[in-house]
Amino acid sequence: MKLEGPSPALALEKALLHFDVAVSDETLDELATVLRRPKFDGYVSSEARQAFIEGFSARTRHFVVTQVVSDCPDPKDNKFLALAETAGAEFIIASDPHLTDMHPWRGIPILPPAAFLVGIR
Repeated sequence: MKLEGPSPALALEKALLHFDVAVSDETLDELATVLRRPKFDGYVSSEARQAFIEGFSARTRHFVVTQVVSDCPDPKDNKFLALAETAGAEFIIASDPHLTDMHPWRGIPILPPAAFLVGIR
């Protein structure tokens, strides 16, 4: 997840307030792996990052993904597509060009955070 300005954080806040946000064990593991990187140590304590992960997990809808998807040019991002398909997602919010360049994917819009925010105002 690439954060550029306030849009991704605000998009996450709005999504959690207005929609069911889908997660899987694989996507939560990815979030935890990214947030535990040492490059964040100087900005946010590891305790605060862990609290964020736990709070986020508690506010989301969990799915067991059994489908295999291999459509994304970056194989590491296929877990997000598989989750969207399993969850019957209305849309995907993503900053990663590997995903946004696929818009729409199997009829599911893939929106950058700023576009999502414009759409829900």
